Amino acid sequence: MSQIHLELTKVGIEFPTPKGPFCALRDVDLKIKKGEFVSLIGHSGCGKSTVLNIVAGLYQATTGGVVLNGREVNEPGPERAVVFQNHSLLPWLTAYENVELGVKRVFKGKKTKAEMRDWIEHNLELVHMTHAMHKRPDEISGGMKQRVGIARALAMEPQVLLMDEPFGALDALTRAHLQDSLMEIQNELGNTVIMITHDVDEAVLLSDRIVMMTNGPAATVGEILEVTLPRPRNRLELADNAGYNGYRSAVLRFLHEKQKKVEPIAAKRADKHREQDTPAQAKSVA
Repeated sequence: MSQIHLELTKVGIEFPTPKGPFCALRDVDLKIKKGEFVSLIGHSGCGKSTVLNIVAGLYQATTGGVVLNGREVNEPGPERAVVFQNHSLLPWLTAYENVELGVKRVFKGKKTKAEMRDWIEHNLELVHMTHAMHKRPDEISGGMKQRVGIARALAMEPQVLLMDEPFGALDALTRAHLQDSLMEIQNELGNTVIMITHDVDEAVLLSDRIVMMTNGPAATVGEILEVTLPRPRNRLELADNAGYNGYRSAVLRFLHEKQKKVEPIAAKRADKHREQDTPAQAKSVA
């Protein structure tokens, strides 16, 4: 894992607003190695999804840029697959057919029909969904839908798997099962993975490094925590592990300290709004 696979250099982005440009990100520098699992974590509005969208080619950076395998990223491409919190499956297609969509797009003319069929089934097997491959989304659970979404992304054979809170809408038990499945898949395939999460335990369990973002506007990389826990990782064994709990405390401390820094700003804004209230508004609030 010594080779630099993906590099973000001085990445910044501004969005137009009625009051002028809004700077969402500034000077984001990050080097990611091939096969590395990196989590982005931070408070809401810190630009985590914006970073992911820039790497995916969905947004264009205002300053700086992204390089993948020596080539600049400026548009979406099959070498980068995205898994969103919403599975985004087409409801009228079966699990197999939803995965088939991506496979046909990427491998048309490169694989025979038989090879495509085997490849689709292989990727559904990776996420333990072969038993339900001919069921439509309304016939399977939320966790199963997300497994199909992951299979669809993996079937494109991406160099980089981008995941935007992929387990955020799931119950705790389903989330744990999918985390374990993701660790198995990443261990087997060696994909480079960038995942956004709000879950500190999830970040420590899955990651090789945790990138902690500062609060916006003009958010950037605050700290990077290297997680050296040996793999494969077992959540039950790690529960009482001093190293695991040390990493967890370090992330929580960073998030708490950054939250404390924005609280006075929020209070000032609230005071300003109160001062601008008319007497009638103040009376109605009282």
